[in-house]
Amino acid sequence: MSSPVLVRPAVRGATALRGGGAWRPTPYQFFGFLFWLVMSLAYWRVPLCCDAGQHAAVVERLREDLLEPRHPTADLPGAGSPYYSPFALAQGAFARLTGLGGWEVLRLTGPLNLLVLLTGTGRFVRVLTPRPWAPVLALGAMTLLWGVERAWWSGYLNLMSMTGNLAYPSACAIGLAFWAWALTGARARGAGAVRYVGPSGLRPVSGYAALGALYGLILLVHPITAVAAVLGAVALVAGRQRRWGPAVAGRWALTGAVALLTAAVWPYFDVFALAGDDSVDAMHRRLYLDLGGQFGLALLGLPALWLRARRASWRDPLVLMFVLDCLVVAYGWVSGHYTYGRILGLTLVPLQCALAVELAAPRPWLAGRRLLGGAAAAGACAAFLTVHAGAVVPAGFERPPDWPSYAWAARYVGPGEVVITDGYHAVHAIAGYGPNLAAPAWPDASLDEGERLRRLADVRAYLDPGSTRAGRAAVVRRYHARWLLLTPSQRVPEEAVVVAWSRRTGEVLARVGG
Repeated sequence: MSSPVLVRPAVRGATALRGGGAWRPTPYQFFGFLFWLVMSLAYWRVPLCCDAGQHAAVVERLREDLLEPRHPTADLPGAGSPYYSPFALAQGAFARLTGLGGWEVLRLTGPLNLLVLLTGTGRFVRVLTPRPWAPVLALGAMTLLWGVERAWWSGYLNLMSMTGNLAYPSACAIGLAFWAWALTGARARGAGAVRYVGPSGLRPVSGYAALGALYGLILLVHPITAVAAVLGAVALVAGRQRRWGPAVAGRWALTGAVALLTAAVWPYFDVFALAGDDSVDAMHRRLYLDLGGQFGLALLGLPALWLRARRASWRDPLVLMFVLDCLVVAYGWVSGHYTYGRILGLTLVPLQCALAVELAAPRPWLAGRRLLGGAAAAGACAAFLTVHAGAVVPAGFERPPDWPSYAWAARYVGPGEVVITDGYHAVHAIAGYGPNLAAPAWPDASLDEGERLRRLADVRAYLDPGSTRAGRAAVVRRYHARWLLLTPSQRVPEEAVVVAWSRRTGEVLARVGG
């Protein structure tokens, strides 16, 4: 058996004579750094909102106990909660080491996730094309070419959504997915600046195993993003792997096996049990509403995708990726498992990347490419002015959501103490400071959904104006509640003692239960 051979690319031109030259940033390194800086400042400027309280609560529970964290937002065991991923565990460990709270950790996590996303995007686009401006155009398309209506959801990383979603596990998982696609595409094609090649022309098995571990990590960090990540991997392997045989098939099978094993050995929850969980399908139905308004501008990439299909047939990776993603999104609508609509954001990536690669072609351009470039520029301007400008421009445009802080209430409520509330902002935010809710806002595999709905009914009964003192006392005893957080329209029960109130929202914090 012959020994492995070290293959290096040829060195040409002045670099060959001088042994190298002064480092000069690529267009993507320059504009990517500027983008990272501007978006990090924009992210820090906007108050955290929406699901941020849930993720801050996860960090708080892990800060208290890394090995056996409690339920993210209730005074209950947390075994089996999918929120306790490797991503969250790293955040919790950092919080324990630094003493920072959940909200502070989320503030620091956003720019780190953005760094993973930007570097992954650059590597992925470079696998598609060597054109130096393609990653820059891809970044612009992926953040602007969505639609003329706001698309705000976890995993939707357009310019506006980034101001609120950068710290979420979905942002990290998408960045890791781009890295995984880049490594998959390079490995399928056999590309790389320096690589070890054995007698069969294949890379060592260890690289395929490491790639499988990366896909397994994505599955644990954000399972629905992993669906799109796997579809992309299938498209890249099917489109780029030209030579097949038992050895090639065995290596890709090893990648899949290691991914499944990585996910299976995670001790905090069973990720495969989530496949049959339909508790969040109903809330995701609205993902399928107003598709044209939220995503219509991405269709500007269809001509570029069609050109790729005509040149390289159906085996083009971006064409395959788009078709597979569309099939899964359609399945979500037809089957009623609307959660699969969560991959809509990544379904746009093949369109956006195909457009970027096409417009990065050297000049002179033919009339068709000039027309496509003009349409893309007009679409990006329209999207920026109608939707995204408020993310980075301080005034004059519609701003991101501006949620109130509940630090004023958290000063009085101790960590782990139970709060009764049904205010929309309060139920999404207060647990991020350490308190628990009598009724969690979101379904969680660690709590039976029937029990969560019963808790919601008890909270509604407690806050009902017609409730009796005895009925309220029973709810307080049942959930060991200590506090009420009431909206301005809700009356303070006679047995409660008002402790504080918010000048901004008019909400009242009152003590109950002894």
